[in-house]
Amino acid sequence: MNKHQKHTKLKLRDNDNFAPNEIAFVGTKCSVISNLVQQISEKLGMYKLAYLDASHNEEIEGKKFDSFTFNANGTLAISAKYALNKFNQRVQFSQHDLVFINGNHFEGAKQILILDQEKEASVLKRLDQLNNIQFVIKLTDDTKYFDFLEEKNPQIKNLLCYHIAEIDKISKHIENLIKEKIAPVHGLVLAGGKSTRMGTDKGTLNFYGKNQRDVAIELLEKNHLKAYLSVREEQEIGVENKITDKFIGLGPFGAICSAFQENPDVAWLVLATDLPFVNDEVIKLLLKHRNPSKVATAIKGKNSQFPEPLITIWEPKSYTLLLNYLAQGYSCPRKVLLNSDIEIVEVDDDFIRNINTPEEFKAARKEINEE
Repeated sequence: MNKHQKHTKLKLRDNDNFAPNEIAFVGTKCSVISNLVQQISEKLGMYKLAYLDASHNEEIEGKKFDSFTFNANGTLAISAKYALNKFNQRVQFSQHDLVFINGNHFEGAKQILILDQEKEASVLKRLDQLNNIQFVIKLTDDTKYFDFLEEKNPQIKNLLCYHIAEIDKISKHIENLIKEKIAPVHGLVLAGGKSTRMGTDKGTLNFYGKNQRDVAIELLEKNHLKAYLSVREEQEIGVENKITDKFIGLGPFGAICSAFQENPDVAWLVLATDLPFVNDEVIKLLLKHRNPSKVATAIKGKNSQFPEPLITIWEPKSYTLLLNYLAQGYSCPRKVLLNSDIEIVEVDDDFIRNINTPEEFKAARKEINEE
């Protein structure tokens, strides 16, 4: 008998134990680990980093309330009663490019082994945790590999090894680990709108000798993106790569969320079909200036006050934010952009003109054909 499936099976995000991308330092004192994390973080300030640690102080008395203190330097100090839970931590760390972990307290999906002769017993106790060592750090040049390490991993001496003073090299290696986790970009052409003002499906409008859906898909594919068409369930469109709205009645916001539900491990370059002046130059510019450390990279007209959410690369980390806004009752993707850490790419306003009415369509088609 098949096991009863109680819940809809969704594609799971490719997370590590506590975060989308994490690495644990194992093998030495907590103070050495903390100092190393500080030095590396100073070198990698362009990325959003976090550090998961635990205190040895058992005498700290918890407050009867949670405290959130905003400091003048822009930092936030939080004191709260909190139970560590990997599912909640993945939400909390969803905005970070990398989470460093003190391996003396918590197990990380990837590890950096620090060889410290004084901590042989500690490493032996955590030997089973050392299942994905990225590289090795020695506290001194003459530090030896423990015999049990070679027994468990005969190739361990073939891993790159740095002296703890080689902060630049260590930081560069960690930066490469961050870059390896940068999500690929897929394209999403929004073709599920009801086109009320136009009176006909805007995706079928002909500006360039073919319907605008095909023009938009070809534009994305020309830039080596796997392109998908976002459609409503009742639309009968014969394309292989399409994503049907799962968030019904939410317009473009729902289309973006539906794409992330389909694949939460890619960034989605969203392009509306009512933007016929968006060309190869604009798409290339957007991809060139993509900043995966931000929530999104968005096009903005030079004379416009607001970014354009429907010519935007939405990073995987934006999915959590989109759902948070939805939980508050907001379904405006521009509101998410305006209140988030995003990269702005400015272009001439002519490129991003919306075509919403029959009169605008006729004028735009005439302009395009005269070029």
